[in-house]
Amino acid sequence: MHPHLTLHRHPMCAEIIEEFQKCHVDHPIKKFFGECTDLKIKLDRCFRQEKAVKRKANFEESMKFKERLQAYKKEMAEKENES
Repeated sequence: MHPHLTLHRHPMCAEIIEEFQKCHVDHPIKKFFGECTDLKIKLDRCFRQEKAVKRKANFEESMKFKERLQAYKKEMAEKENES
């Protein structure tokens, strides 16, 4: 099962999505017998790569946020100790 095939949500896979959708339109019966399977496999691989890229970016962003949070907590503790 794949996510919704919207081009704006999956810019890395847009070309494969278009090919896959065209295959389904061009082969309305054959699609049930494996005509578009190769494109489906390529699409799944593309989605996995896209997810890995997003996961890495989110992890890096969370690490930056964690560093800022630790700095803020340290600053607040220092201010509290001064009072």
